[in-house]
Amino acid sequence: MPLNELPKSQPTASGSAAVGRLAMRFGVGAGIVCGLWLLFLHFTNNEPFSPKQIMGLLVVPFAAAGSQWLLRREAAPARPGIGRSLAVGGLTVLLAAVMAAGSAWGLAQVLGDKALAYSRAELVEITRVQQNLRPKEKRNARFEQQELAQAQALSTTDLARATFTWTLLLGMLGAVPAGIFLRK
Repeated sequence: MPLNELPKSQPTASGSAAVGRLAMRFGVGAGIVCGLWLLFLHFTNNEPFSPKQIMGLLVVPFAAAGSQWLLRREAAPARPGIGRSLAVGGLTVLLAAVMAAGSAWGLAQVLGDKALAYSRAELVEITRVQQNLRPKEKRNARFEQQELAQAQALSTTDLARATFTWTLLLGMLGAVPAGIFLRK
């Protein structure tokens, strides 16, 4: 090879390895932030399982977009493609959702029945307020009783499932558009 010819730069990792590495880095980081947010709410005498929990989950769409943006930078000058871009965002969101749900379940286990009873009471109150705001022509007594019974039967598994679902929904709402637009 002549001295005046520079070698072409090689990517540091294959496309699928970069997807896994970035998803792991950003997904675990976002999951840790979600868990720390629950601890922050608890230690500041706020209800960690209230709707305030969603504020911590909002970091997940940004983490997904960040992983997709970094994938694009690492793949430059080539484009990562829509498949890889959506894969890294989806994996980031999935990992963060699993960690956030695990954090919610673990904190509920550690705090015990007293905290869970308080969460149930707050959820029942929120449900009653929402029912009272519903127009009278759309009210159904049987359905409202089922809503209250479901709120009164809240368990640690229900908290973890709700956290997982909300994290997945919020994360994918950010990851899909970002994956489409950040691939170029």
